[in-house]
Amino acid sequence: MDLAQVSETDTEERLDDFMSKARAASGLLKALSHETRLLILCLLSNGERTVSEIEQFLGLQQAVVSQQLARLRMENILQTRRDGRQIYYRIADPQLNELISVLYKMYCEPGSKMASLESDSRDD
Repeated sequence: MDLAQVSETDTEERLDDFMSKARAASGLLKALSHETRLLILCLLSNGERTVSEIEQFLGLQQAVVSQQLARLRMENILQTRRDGRQIYYRIADPQLNELISVLYKMYCEPGSKMASLESDSRDD
């Protein structure tokens, strides 16, 4: 095998790996692209919560919250733990929690620049 073939094979393997990771990132971004799911994740970026706490904070019906939590669990974005009758939800991956925290700071944190820009554009 000559050096050109080794290099070409190595490049193809790296491209396959890159494409696989891009597919995974795309799937994650699709899961995050729903407003309610993003709100839930922003809330959970500050620590685990029960379904009741999420419902109360967001002012949504239990069925809506449960449906979105189920989708996030199906995508392995959330993990749960049971304490008696309560089920607590948390973000499964610390790196994802960091990403959600950045989005929270950019868009949701009081006084954030992006949140101010969004509210200004709605006022027009």
